[in-house]
Amino acid sequence: MTERPTNGAPEDARHARGPSRAALIEKLEDMQRVLEETREQSDEHLRGLQRTAADFANYRRRMDEEREGLSQFSNALLIGKLLAVLDDFDRALETVPPGTNEGWVDGVRLVERKLRGLLEAEGVTEIDALGQPFDPNLHEAVVHEDTADHPDNQVIGELQRGYRLRDRVLRPSLVRVANNPKEH
Repeated sequence: MTERPTNGAPEDARHARGPSRAALIEKLEDMQRVLEETREQSDEHLRGLQRTAADFANYRRRMDEEREGLSQFSNALLIGKLLAVLDDFDRALETVPPGTNEGWVDGVRLVERKLRGLLEAEGVTEIDALGQPFDPNLHEAVVHEDTADHPDNQVIGELQRGYRLRDRVLRPSLVRVANNPKEH
């Protein structure tokens, strides 16, 4: 093997210098470009993940609201049926025959109060009708009576009690409404 002259520098030292400055700058710029593209992709994936998380949170909220609505609707149906039983208790207690055992009547009153208390605990309240101005959202006019004793469109009698379940009308009050000819 013949040695080549190296101008005083060993051959390994020339190769140890590595790539040129221009090549390193170009490689660094390529790596920065790849890094920026990767960051953009990462940001895009993060935004997509955030949108998906928000969509899922909205979906969960809608499902909870729908489930609550269905629950309230089914409660309203059952409560509506129980109102008929409450009406029967009211009619029975209004027409107790004379000579009926007071202990028995008190027992019926106790059952009626328990039922009323149970309905109130579920958010059922009576609609105040008597003496109030007629409101078609709360009352259903069954009879319009000509009278000068009451202001026009005032509820003067209640034929059937109305009820609300929280802020929703379960059953409007069936009422008699004053029709005052003096005010027309």
